[in-house]
Amino acid sequence: MLKINSLTQSQMTQRLIIFYLIIFPIIAILAVFSWFFSTIVGYFILAMVFSAVLQTPTNYISQIQIAGIQLPRSVAVLISFFIFAGIIALFVLLFIPLVSEQIEFISVLDYNSLFEKIISPIDYIEKFLIERKWIKEEEGFLMTELQNYFLDFFKDMKFGNIINQILNTTSSVLIGTLSVLFISFFLLYEKGLFRRNIIALIPNAYFEVSISAIYKIEKLLSNYLFGLLIQMFSIFTLVSIGLIVSEVKYALTIAIFAAIANLIPYIGPILGASFGLIVSLSTQLQQTQDTAFSILAIKVIIVFLIVQFSDNLLLQPIIFSRSIKAHPLEIFTVVFMGAALAGAVGMIFAIPVYTILKVTALEFWKGYKEYRIFSKG
Repeated sequence: MLKINSLTQSQMTQRLIIFYLIIFPIIAILAVFSWFFSTIVGYFILAMVFSAVLQTPTNYISQIQIAGIQLPRSVAVLISFFIFAGIIALFVLLFIPLVSEQIEFISVLDYNSLFEKIISPIDYIEKFLIERKWIKEEEGFLMTELQNYFLDFFKDMKFGNIINQILNTTSSVLIGTLSVLFISFFLLYEKGLFRRNIIALIPNAYFEVSISAIYKIEKLLSNYLFGLLIQMFSIFTLVSIGLIVSEVKYALTIAIFAAIANLIPYIGPILGASFGLIVSLSTQLQQTQDTAFSILAIKVIIVFLIVQFSDNLLLQPIIFSRSIKAHPLEIFTVVFMGAALAGAVGMIFAIPVYTILKVTALEFWKGYKEYRIFSKG
């Protein structure tokens, strides 16, 4: 490559036009393809993340020799799959006692007492509005309206459609899981297959700048995944210690849920804290007095507030600023764009996708400014 030390204004303008004429159609084609085949693209993205997680254990297992015979890579991939499935099974087993206790709690719940607790604040609000003459209704109208609303809601609900929706969702999840596993198997089995195929499609004129972009993308995404693992482990440790000290049942289970939920930016911490508060209170509702019950709720809230402050002030700046080199305002904007496009899934994958696009654009822009990669000669 010949580096450009000085260019005339007309040459810069010409190269700028050529740059945009090349880059914009490529971006448009990729965007249209991703839009129309979003399901397949999503499967590939999930498979790439999954294979990246299992890449290290697969490489290690494939080097093991038994009686002087090295394990085939296909066997190493399958063993990695089984190890991952075993870890997931352990997580599920942690939740089984909690789910069983919640079902038992619901089955023996005093619904009359619960109903009275619900009515009490509603009556208070109703009397407050009537006494100030903000409404001209008789006492009991609010509860009547709520009852009518729920009756209409369940009357209009078609349970046949709900069952069909559950079946469709289950089949979609099953098909998606099998698809991701199938793609992941070949990405792990054919080590570097995806990378080699991408490199093979790169024209010679753009080879070096593209290799530089791929290398930086892989490095940043690897740092980002490693940072997320550190973040999850840190949150799990802080939540579990805090809840154990607060004498909350199922502290480890709540901590695991909070660590996993935290992968969803902004919404995840709220989900984790809500789950922890509901579980901790419901599992001790019958054994705890009113005063102690309130103190327990305050303890749980304080634990999650401390964890959230630690995450926002220490963990996230380290992960986002150092791993992907992005400003917090960038992250905020990108995450909410992902949420608008694909909900919670979009929020999770917004940062990796943004990193890929950003690094690619910067590397090609650098190549445009410094090298003769867009010239015909």
